[in-house]
Amino acid sequence: MERILIIGAAGQIGSELTLELRKIYGSDHVFATDIKDPGREVMESGPFQLLDVMDDKRLIHFVIRHKITQIYHLAAVLSGNAEKLPIQAWHINMNSLMNILEVAKMVDEVKKVFWPSSIAVFGPTTPRINTPQLTVMEPTTVYGVSKLAGERWCEYYHRKYNLDVRSIRYPGLISYETEAGGGTTDYAVEIYYSAVKNGSYDCFLAENTALPLLFMPDAIKATVDLMEADPDKLSVHSAYNLGGMSITPKDIHAEISKQIPGFSISYSPDFRQTIAETWPQSIDDSVSARDWGCTYQYDLESMTEIMLEEISKKLNLNTLR
Repeated sequence: MERILIIGAAGQIGSELTLELRKIYGSDHVFATDIKDPGREVMESGPFQLLDVMDDKRLIHFVIRHKITQIYHLAAVLSGNAEKLPIQAWHINMNSLMNILEVAKMVDEVKKVFWPSSIAVFGPTTPRINTPQLTVMEPTTVYGVSKLAGERWCEYYHRKYNLDVRSIRYPGLISYETEAGGGTTDYAVEIYYSAVKNGSYDCFLAENTALPLLFMPDAIKATVDLMEADPDKLSVHSAYNLGGMSITPKDIHAEISKQIPGFSISYSPDFRQTIAETWPQSIDDSVSARDWGCTYQYDLESMTEIMLEEISKKLNLNTLR
């Protein structure tokens, strides 16, 4: 039976992935960890322990003691916050990954590692429409640089040590479970919360800034599908493209307005606009579809309906038409 360690279980992806993996493998077989307490559901649904991935000695002791077979390493400093503290972000993002790769190499019981990459690996020289799996990658942010370096290290450990490392280049992720955490695409979470709470939103990106976005249930399904895929069918050992939907702030405003009449939006682009303009507008994820059957269930309309309904419940507010 698999015994799974999740690092960063209090974060946007980690909190929801923990719950999904506990449904699949059983609560007692999925060990959630973070440097802060997660939400109530993660705490109450299975084992949780405070663990700093930067502490390599405690990390390897935890992995050996609990006989871990899979590691999901989700902890990172995201794009917007990383630009404020570039050296610290590089240190955390890179050294934490190296600690995981070294532990997985040394401990025979560890059979698989998942580490998330991002569309931030691309840059202004990358084709921005239907960005291919293999293309020019010249990121201009410390977050993107660390993710690109991480991809190369993942492939190196696969080729050098035959380590089964799997990764996805996530687009912007949208979830009602956890609020925004410092990413450039986090406007797409903030806008829904602000629509329900205030009936208005001041967006830090320009109205026609198209970026790939994905509803969290589709992101969780893609992650699990990749990790359960036959290794012989996987042709990419750096990170797979994941596309989702190409959406602008104007698009989301229009969709929300159908359910919250009078919802208003203003635009005050900040430094994250410059970052967004170096990222793809749409992604070609045909290699993911071919290798491990990647598909999506949600579009903008169905996602918006669920987001507004669930946030209204969460905040105990009734602003929907």
